[in-house]
This record gives sequence, C-alpha cells and structure tokens, in this order.
Amino acid sequence: MRVAVLGAGAIGAYVGAAMHRGGTEVHLVARKAHLEAMREHGVRVLSPRGDFTAHPHVTDDPAEIGPVDFVFLGLKAHSYPSSGPLLEPLLGPDTALVAAQNGIPWWYFHGLTGHPLEGHRVETVDPDGETSRVMAVERAIGCVVYCSTVIEEPGVIRHLEGTRFSLGEPAGGVSPRCVALSEAMVEGGLKAPVEPNLRDDIWVKLMGNVAFNPLSALTRATMAQMCEHDDTRELVATMMTETLAIARAAGADPQVSVEKRIDGAWRVGHHKTSMLQDLEAGKPLEIDAIIGAVVELAELTGVPAPALRHVHAAIGLLNRTATAVPVG
Repeated sequence: MRVAVLGAGAIGAYVGAAMHRGGTEVHLVARKAHLEAMREHGVRVLSPRGDFTAHPHVTDDPAEIGPVDFVFLGLKAHSYPSSGPLLEPLLGPDTALVAAQNGIPWWYFHGLTGHPLEGHRVETVDPDGETSRVMAVERAIGCVVYCSTVIEEPGVIRHLEGTRFSLGEPAGGVSPRCVALSEAMVEGGLKAPVEPNLRDDIWVKLMGNVAFNPLSALTRATMAQMCEHDDTRELVATMMTETLAIARAAGADPQVSVEKRIDGAWRVGHHKTSMLQDLEAGKPLEIDAIIGAVVELAELTGVPAPALRHVHAAIGLLNRTATAVPVG
C-alpha cells in the first residue's frame, strides 16, 4: 500500500507518521520550514501515548511520488478546489481520496440511495462543481476525525488526545478499500472503525463544530467558557437542535442528545477551537463546510434554522473584516 498525505500539517503529519510506523509506505507533501524540519529530523510526535519519531518520505512536489493507493487530505475544505495541480500526479485509476475534513463533505448526497436529493451538489462546498471536478466523488472515502494535534514547532507534532478516525463509503456498507485502509491505520496505533452509515458520525461531530467553532471566534472564548455561560450555552443548544433536525431531513439519524453533546464539549476544558486558532493566526476561517453548508441543507430540506442563519451571517462578516487588507 502506498499512501500520500496532501497537506501534512498537524493532523496529516500525525496520521502519516503513525501509518509509517506501522509499516505502510507513506509520502508527506508539506511546505516551508515544516517540510525542511521533517526532511532533516523526521516527524517527531509527542504524545501521552508515548513519543516516537518516524521518517516517511517528505516533499513539496507530488510528481516525485506518483500514483498512490490512498491520498489522505489534510487540507482545509476551502482549499480543495485549488488543489488540482498538487493532487493530479498522485492519482491512478483506483486512487481513493480520504477526506479528513470538518463539516459537510462535497460528496454528501452521492450514493444516498432513495433520498429525494440523491446526487445533488452542495453548492457551498462544491461551488459550480469546482471541487468535484478536481476530486471525483467516486474516489471519496469519508473520514471523521476524533483527534486533536498541534504543530509545536516545525517537524514536531504535539498529540493532545484521541486516535479515532472513523471511515466510511458515501454509498454506505463496508468496502474492501475501507477495510484495507483501516487495517493499515490500526497497525500504526490508530483507531479506524469502518462505519456502514458514516453520515451519522459526520453529524454527531458537526453538532459541536457548527455551534462552538463560529461562536468561539465571535466571542474569543474556550469550549468550557461557552458551556459555562448560561446564555451562550442556551444558544449552543438551540443551534444543535436545529442541526439535528437538518441531519434527519438530509438522510442521517445521529443518536446523541444535545445535552450529552454539550457536556462532552465542556469536559474538553479550556480548549480553543480550530476556527479561533485560525482567527488568531490571521488565516481564513473554515466557514463554508462547517456552518454554510448546514444552512444550505436547511434551505434544501425546508427546515427552519434561524439561530444557525444569524450566527452564519455574523461569522461571515467577521471573516471579511478580520482578513481585509487595511486601507491607507
């Protein structure tokens, strides 16, 4: 098995290092100081489960790698449409794309047999089909990440918690390619269950992301602070309730209560969401897949979602003003 990690940041480098440790041929595609550090010293993983160093091949040129069996996408979803030049050299006839993204994936309605929206393109995450032209939905394997990592310094990954990467086919069931990938990930010390209905997992995680990520950026608050503030906790609960209704209208049936989901977030403690970290780093915010697509699905399915709409409007404006170039 040959695996390429396109976008070997905190999550991508961690997965690549783990799979390489387990015996898989791994190639990391990275940039700048992080690339140079991994080339010189390998990927150093600092983890409560035990530190280790792995030495997969590292490059900034996918043409050095050639076609692989799996491409693990460590990019943010808004980078997918522009990733064609990097992705193309890695694709063979049967290459699968493992989309380890937050939020609603571009393939969401692909393979959703019997649903009125089967095959529908989600405009927010696949604008004018730009993503699906680069990443054919037939290649997609879904991946829901329950893992927290940060780049402590170039080439050094701090693994904070979680090793679970749930895998699944858009059409459901348990495929040989998902089983093969799962086995390779498990050999590297990761948890990689193959879920016959991965959309349920997508929505369980998204219930947290859709509320906590934008609200954390708007308020600069940690997970615990948002849960402990009564008014914000009530808003989170409202957004989660709306999200559950949209999920069920969109062909999924996540089995989790709102209170259980909020309590789980509170136990994470004073953790900054990825969206707040991106805001503080001056990076564009990952809005479309996390909340924009959920609002789009509310419109498609006729589910009222006023809280989600209002927060989406506010975080969209923040993204514009925070990344705007000052005038004068």
